[in-house]
Amino acid sequence: MRLPELPRLRPSVPPLLSNALEHAPAFDPRGHTFNPRVAKALAGPVLRGLFLKQGKASDATSMRHGATTTFNWSCPRDRPQLARLTQAARKGQWDPDRDLDWSTQVDPQNPEIELFSEDELPLSELRGYRSLPEARQREQRAAMLSWMLSQFLHGEQGALFAACQLTEAVPWIDGKLYGSTQVMDEGRHVEVFLRYLDEKLEKRYQINDNLFVVLDAVINDERWDLKFLGMQILIEGLALGAFGTMRGATEEPLLRELLRRVITDEARHVHFGVVALQELYRELSPVELREREDWAYEVCLMARNRFLAHEFYEEYYAHSMSLREWDTLILGSKFMARFRHTLFRRIIPNLKRIGLLSERMRPHYAHLGLLDLEHGKAADEVEVEELLGEESLMSRLAPKN
Repeated sequence: MRLPELPRLRPSVPPLLSNALEHAPAFDPRGHTFNPRVAKALAGPVLRGLFLKQGKASDATSMRHGATTTFNWSCPRDRPQLARLTQAARKGQWDPDRDLDWSTQVDPQNPEIELFSEDELPLSELRGYRSLPEARQREQRAAMLSWMLSQFLHGEQGALFAACQLTEAVPWIDGKLYGSTQVMDEGRHVEVFLRYLDEKLEKRYQINDNLFVVLDAVINDERWDLKFLGMQILIEGLALGAFGTMRGATEEPLLRELLRRVITDEARHVHFGVVALQELYRELSPVELREREDWAYEVCLMARNRFLAHEFYEEYYAHSMSLREWDTLILGSKFMARFRHTLFRRIIPNLKRIGLLSERMRPHYAHLGLLDLEHGKAADEVEVEELLGEESLMSRLAPKN
């Protein structure tokens, strides 16, 4: 006789303990840095996101931050790289109403236009999915796309607020001028993802708990360079990988053009982060640099877990398997092995470029299977055309078994 699954017993378990059980795999001690200063900085976001689930508690969440606003009265224009990025950003501005064809019909059941390729999802490795009729499979693929785009929407809202804070706090006038263009970019990204979800897919998901933790950590930290590191290098770097994967996995023309324009903007944002932090981190003390190395790694762990799609699982698979079984299947899938490389290939070279991939940190990234990505191009070496040409990242990028 088979015993009942744990989720069926949880109504009698206190919510905080239930959430602790749910996220137990995220607290596997292997591979963590155990830096007490980093642990203290992330404790609040972890409590609010993973245990209290504040991202799902209501329609709005307020976050307080103690960032400093810096006026630069002399306004020296002494950072030509940032000035060139600002000029490129001005030339690259686009209008969602004018430049995207919103009259495009999007039908997830249309076999002539693949909305999201099955090969680019972990669903095909699930027995429950493979046994479904084709129409139900298409429904689930569209739902998974909605889940991913919903997380992009939530991440872009965080990027919008972080860009505002960075523009206030960065000490260089060239950085402030560029930051003002990024605020416009991020607002536009929020608008287009929201519109596509509401008008074309007619389905949205709540923020993933791990993404909430990362956004909380970035927004609430008063140190402007950690906002740069968290948003410009880590979150935006992950987004570049995810956007490229999605663009290569869909035949839907509106979504492809939307992602092309967003990728072009995001490439500038990551470039901005590399240029700014490369200079700053040369001046930090060993203790300060060590803290940022450890903080970046711990955020990478959280970011890796944000793609487990728990919200999708709750809707489609919670009745047939436990959450731990789901996590084990997804994390061990061939899809996830490829997807991790796709996502982090835009992060690891940038961490190396700004000085956060020291000999001490290399075993940690090797533990995640990501160290082989260190030889890739950093953001200041990659042209937008190269990013847009990566149409089949998931199939080309190793590791293949």
